[in-house]
Parts: sequence; C-alpha cells; structure tokens
Amino acid sequence: MDIVIGTKAWSTWSLRPWLALKRTGAPFRETLIALRRDAETKADILVHSPSGFVPALKVDGLTIWDSLAICEYLADRFPQARLWPQDPVARALARAAAAEMHSGFRPLRMECSMALDQAPAPRELSAEAAADVRRIVALEQDLLARFGGPFLVGAWSIADAFFTPVATRFRTHEVDLAAHGDADGAVAAYNRRLLATPEFREWEADAVAS
Repeated sequence: MDIVIGTKAWSTWSLRPWLALKRTGAPFRETLIALRRDAETKADILVHSPSGFVPALKVDGLTIWDSLAICEYLADRFPQARLWPQDPVARALARAAAAEMHSGFRPLRMECSMALDQAPAPRELSAEAAADVRRIVALEQDLLARFGGPFLVGAWSIADAFFTPVATRFRTHEVDLAAHGDADGAVAAYNRRLLATPEFREWEADAVAS
C-alpha cells in the first residue's frame, strides 16, 4: 500500500487516514507531496489522485482519493484493527461524529489552520468560529460521557482520527475550551490524549523535522 499525503505540518486531510493506517499495523509506503499554492502542486498530485487533492491510498491497482473513504476501506480490510467499534450504537455515533467533522466547521478551519511548525499563540475567534468550538466541545462531552472514554466512543476509532487535527488547532491557537463549555476539563483532557498517542507523536516529529 502507498498513501499519498501532503506536507505533514499542514495537511489535516492526510493526517486522518494516516493515523488509521498506522493503527492497522500493515506495512505501507508514503509518497509526500510538498503543498504549494500553485498549479505545479495540482499537477504533482494528479499523477496520483484523480481529484487533484491529497490524500490518496493506492493499493492493488486501486486508488481511493477521499480521507473518509480511505478509512472505511481500511476498516473493512483490517477488521482485526477495530477501527470502528463493534457495538452498532457506538459505531453509528462514531460515524456521525466523523462525518460531521469531515464536512463541517468551515469557519474554524479557515481561521485556525493546523500548523504543527508554528509556536502556540492565542487567536481571537469570530462568532462563527466560536460557535464551531462550542459545538465540538458539546459533541465531545456527550460522547465521552456516554461511552466513558478515554476516546470518543471508548476505544480509539476513526472518529478520533478525524478529531485529532482539531486538537492541534486548539493547541496552536490556544483556544480556551473552558470558555466554550468545557466546565470540568474533560474535553481538554481528551484533546491532550489525542496528541499523546504514539501515532500522532510520530507524525508530528516528522512534521517538525521536515
């Protein structure tokens, strides 16, 4: 398997399926595309991905070019990794959380980029981005309380892969989660756990070194 990813310091979309792939324990190669805001970047990616965007997973003559689709493929191919929970309720809510992160929270994405090569500094959020933070806090609170942690639906799942990039955003931009509804600190603790997983620490070490 070959996973085509973008610059590790910035590419949230690449990070998510990479984390899931690492969790499978399967061997894989990385093809790294340096992301730039020019036509050459698009051309470099089109060699590997029909959408012109990263990530893409290349396996057995097949190319899968969407981060959530890659994760679903990995969950099907490596059931022993239990990338989704076996319980149908937990699985449905984990999928709903991942899908909401996959398609939503545009104001927060636009204002608070993932920047693993950037020193933490506070950022004033717009009303729209602050509303995104409140929704994320509420979602994480609900799932942590419902399933008892330590991750969103108990054991680590694809849902946690999808929320890891936002944990980096909260850290880099020093978002005060308590001011957005995290009264008991459970959400802040969960976000710290995401950033302490060995898989993310490996990704971050590569991002900072490159």
